[in-house]
Amino acid sequence: MRIEVEHHSRYRFTEAQARVVQLLRLFPDDTVNQTVVSWRIDVDCDARLRESRDGYGNLIRMLYAEGPLETIGITVSGEVLLAEQPRGIEAEGEPLPPAFYRRTTSLSAADEAVAAFAQAAAGDGEARARLDRLTGALRRRFAIERRDGDGVLSAADAFARERLSPRDLAQLLVGCIRAIDLPARYVSGYSLDGCDRRERPAPHGWAEAFVEGHGWLGLDPSTGAMPGRDHVRVAVALDSAGAAPISGTRIGAGDEQLDVDVAVERLSGEG
Repeated sequence: MRIEVEHHSRYRFTEAQARVVQLLRLFPDDTVNQTVVSWRIDVDCDARLRESRDGYGNLIRMLYAEGPLETIGITVSGEVLLAEQPRGIEAEGEPLPPAFYRRTTSLSAADEAVAAFAQAAAGDGEARARLDRLTGALRRRFAIERRDGDGVLSAADAFARERLSPRDLAQLLVGCIRAIDLPARYVSGYSLDGCDRRERPAPHGWAEAFVEGHGWLGLDPSTGAMPGRDHVRVAVALDSAGAAPISGTRIGAGDEQLDVDVAVERLSGEG
């Protein structure tokens, strides 16, 4: 399947900024089931971009823009060719061992309620079956909503609600997987099924769990199943903050507002 993505991010500042520095995790990489056909970035002000990889192995760009800046707009767009995703992705060649992803963070930590739910939902038996049961239980428990902005709830805060965004659910699933004693990581990217098809999709999130002998298994709690041929994988991290599309700092007073608009389409004639 050939997927086209266009992702607009615009920051507006109540006071002009002297300098803006941003870390951009907006660049998909070639993987076992994903080939980047084309990808470009456009920034609507004078800016310098420096390409590198972060500690997780994600492709990143550092953006440096000098002010005065009252607004800055960033657009990434391109096409990705996707094949059927294998049930397990090998960890060979990655910069971090699977055991690293047993670490918890303030965003992904499972409190007592989350841990109890995870253990009950997963049950006993083979690890892949436990993960499938856990993912399905999360999907049945929560209604899916789209929430404006780029923030993601912590696992504990998300569990207390009835309606969650796909990214909230992904972060909660990461906490649940670690609560049943398996390595887990948050995955950011794009998907045709990331939210209600009547809505314009937001950046999507899902989880991966590591199982000995099988590798990294993708799990999408917003569908209750493994990621399909319409998931464009961009970045991985311990939690959503580490895989956020944009993070950074600014020099200047005042507040900021972020507007995000994402379009994800299957190209005509592609099955």
